[in-house]
Amino acid sequence: TMKNSVPQAASLLLEKLLLLVHVRALPAGSGGESSPPAAPSYYDTSCFKRGDLLEVPRTLFVHFGIYLGENRVAHLMPDILPALTGDRRQIERVVTNKRLILGVITKTASIRVDTVEDFAYGGSILVNHMDRLFEDQVLGSEEAARRAEKLVGATAYSLLWNNCEHFVTYCRYGAPVSFQTDKFCETVKMIIRDQRSVLASVLVGLASIVCLGLAPSTTLPTIFIPFFLWMAG
Repeated sequence: TMKNSVPQAASLLLEKLLLLVHVRALPAGSGGESSPPAAPSYYDTSCFKRGDLLEVPRTLFVHFGIYLGENRVAHLMPDILPALTGDRRQIERVVTNKRLILGVITKTASIRVDTVEDFAYGGSILVNHMDRLFEDQVLGSEEAARRAEKLVGATAYSLLWNNCEHFVTYCRYGAPVSFQTDKFCETVKMIIRDQRSVLASVLVGLASIVCLGLAPSTTLPTIFIPFFLWMAG
C-alpha cells in the first residue's frame, strides 16, 4: 500500500543519489585501489569515432564520456585529489571510492582522460544513444572532442548542475543538460508532496546535506519540511 511504498521510495531515492555520483563497489582486499574488473577485459575501440558520446548504463544510473580517439575517453568524476596536489601521477590513478566521496562532499571534481577500460569499468557501452533526443543540435564530432579536451582538468562538482552528463551534453550538443538529475528531482518532489513521507523527507534532507554541503538551502528544508508535514498529518 501507500504506507509501504513511501519508505521503499525513500530507500530507492537514497540509493539513486549515491549512484548518481558514480560510487563503485571495489573488490574486497583491494585496499581502496582497484583496476577495472577482468570481464570484459577488452573493448573493440575500432567502432568508436573521435567525438562520440559513450554511455555506460548501470542499475540505476548512467556514466558518460566523450571519446577522444586512441583508446582515450574524457569524463567528469568527483575527485578530491586535484584540490590537494598537482602531482599528475597521483591524480591519473583510478579514482577510488574515498577520493570520489570526498570530492562530492567538497564539490570538487576533475575532467580526466582515461582508457576505455577504466572509463567503462567492465560495463557495456552505448554509442551516441542520446543523439535521438538532440536531433537538430548535434555538433560536429571534431568540435565535440575539442570542447572536451579544452575542459580537461580540475573543475567544480555539483550533482544538480555540473555532473558527467552536463559535461558530455555541452560537448556534443552545445548545452549542459542532465536528464538523470531531472528524474531525481521529480522523485524528490513526489516524496515531499506526500504528507505521510516525513521520514523520507528527513532522509532526503540528510543525504542532501552530505552530498551538497551544509548550507541554509539544504539544512532549513531538512528541519522545516518534516515539521510542516508532521503538523499537516
